[in-house]
Amino acid sequence: MPGSFYCYNTQYQMVRVTMNGKTLYVSDLDGTLMHNDLSISDHSVGVINELVEKGFGFTYATARSINSAREITGRLKLKLPVITRNGAVLADNTTGKYLEKAVFTGAEVKLLKELIPELPRCGFVSCFIGDDMIKAYVPAVHTKCFQAYLDYYKDDRAKTEVADLDGMFCGVPGYVTLISDKEDLEPVYERVKDYPGWECIFQKDIYRDEYWLEICPQNCTKAKSILKLKEKYGFERVVVFGDSVNDLPMFKAADEAYAVANAIDELKAAATAVIGSNEEDAVALFLKERLAAD
Repeated sequence: MPGSFYCYNTQYQMVRVTMNGKTLYVSDLDGTLMHNDLSISDHSVGVINELVEKGFGFTYATARSINSAREITGRLKLKLPVITRNGAVLADNTTGKYLEKAVFTGAEVKLLKELIPELPRCGFVSCFIGDDMIKAYVPAVHTKCFQAYLDYYKDDRAKTEVADLDGMFCGVPGYVTLISDKEDLEPVYERVKDYPGWECIFQKDIYRDEYWLEICPQNCTKAKSILKLKEKYGFERVVVFGDSVNDLPMFKAADEAYAVANAIDELKAAATAVIGSNEEDAVALFLKERLAAD
């Protein structure tokens, strides 16, 4: 793959999953499957686990890391790999192990350092060191939004202090995250968005007023990871659920795409239909109806 390469965890052998259905169901997490209090309801967990137990294909796709996601999805008994970091990492939701990960090339790391000199004050780099992932950041004077993120995740063991911008790209870098206000990040987005060797996502946080700019290796999107799972496990159709701008590519790639009622207007316009809100367990209700029909 130009601009990036994939590393495979050879210590983990993917389990061949036998599916009763021919449809792969994929849900976004934040603002879609999750409630606004950052939880997944008992009802949703029960419906999804029943679906999986009956052999139906379900997984989730999120911008979160697998460690962050599992704090919320730990009760889900999923058999398929989960899609994290917007498609840059496939992982096992039960163990947290990385199954497949995409990383930047040396040339791309060099270019990122040149294009984002402000990174130490407003972001971190997710770097793989062996089977672990760290979030490398500089203990500098940070933007208000990024400092709020650091304070909120003060107990995150993945956070690792480094000396400078060069140190932020330690180990094998695979994901860049910047957190600030819109006006601060827009010029950065304009600088990085057109380079063909990586993917950029620039959007407002669902829960707060801050904006996030995320950069990951080329071809690492939710959509492309979903299509990879579709092919690997022999599914014939894909049904997806989402709420935000980073869900648009998977909406376009799916056979059916459902926006929750709280989704952005752009996503609703691209949807097969609009269902209830995340607070109403709309994804679980939809799946329950499909379960009954099948």
